[in-house]
Amino acid sequence: MEICPYAKKCGGCSYQGVPYDQQLSRKQKYTEDLLSEFCPVHSIVGMEHPYHYRNKVHAVFSRRKDGSIVSGIYEENSHRVVPVEACQIENEEADAIIQTIRGLLRSFKITVYNEKSGVGLLRHVLVRTASNTDQILVALVVTSPIFPSKKNFVQALRKAHPRIKTVVLNINTQRTSMVLGKRDIILYGPGYIEDRICGCTFRISAQSFYQINPPQAEKLYQKAIELAGLTGKERLIDAYCGTGTIGLSAAASAGEVIGIELNQEAVRDAIQNARGNQIRNARFYCADAGDFMEQMAADGERADVVIMDPPRSGSTERFLRAAAHMGPDRIVYISCNPETQRRDLQIIRELGYVAQEAWPYDFFPWTGHVECVVLMSRAGR
Repeated sequence: MEICPYAKKCGGCSYQGVPYDQQLSRKQKYTEDLLSEFCPVHSIVGMEHPYHYRNKVHAVFSRRKDGSIVSGIYEENSHRVVPVEACQIENEEADAIIQTIRGLLRSFKITVYNEKSGVGLLRHVLVRTASNTDQILVALVVTSPIFPSKKNFVQALRKAHPRIKTVVLNINTQRTSMVLGKRDIILYGPGYIEDRICGCTFRISAQSFYQINPPQAEKLYQKAIELAGLTGKERLIDAYCGTGTIGLSAAASAGEVIGIELNQEAVRDAIQNARGNQIRNARFYCADAGDFMEQMAADGERADVVIMDPPRSGSTERFLRAAAHMGPDRIVYISCNPETQRRDLQIIRELGYVAQEAWPYDFFPWTGHVECVVLMSRAGR
């Protein structure tokens, strides 16, 4: 096991230097300490090859005092750029594309952005790769839509990396730490790539949410759908649904799928993904999950199964009370933060639901993060 040379400055991989089997043991204990009072915790599902799994790679560009251009990531808790040639957890071709772009900047007279002065064109590069279709998206995050010799630049980039299916300019003029702006200009291709997971095809744009570790995500989604116990007749609520990956993957086994997501762009992607996969029993709504569920409960609507995948901050008591009021037989709770999941499980228990089992998954080797899915059933069922 080779120690990453950037580990001390980067700070992104807190488990650098820890053998992978020991990482899994630590994460297993961490999950058990938090959740075992509610239900049995199964053995964590690790990766066979826990390297280069990140399909979304972001690099920031900067200029040194000697005029040389570097690309990499911000040092932990700072905006100092750590030059990175290759990362142990990032897709290898994505890293190579970033190095190629850095090498093209001088010949195309493209300046890099200076955070202090606000001057310069190229701020960041975002590369997204699709593991099951071999497609690649490159987003050049810039301060202006005027990009020098853009056709020749794209041609040179694609000559070095022919798997690139689409290239977009993302315009970010704000003096902010946000990576992406709201406007995209397509330079080449359709403006998105596609990947397949759980038998469905999903569009991925620069702005889309998509799991960064699809092989592990597919295992977790399959487990979540299995735990949902669908027979083809149920009304399934897919809460915090993002671009619809879970709900659409489950649609063939459900009678009806209702997806709820606050991000409007993600809802548009979910609707497009449903059409692209010819799924007609799924509807998606742009709304706060708590508000939407409260209204459904107030209208006397019922749900047979709720699958919920909230952000790291967890769900809300409003949402959980409304979900319980709709009387689903099963609630399948997917979490990327077992600590907030524990908090929410305490609330759900008070609302008459019993946790049956927990399945942790290692989505992020070399970091301390754990993903976990918990099945809860209505008491007495």
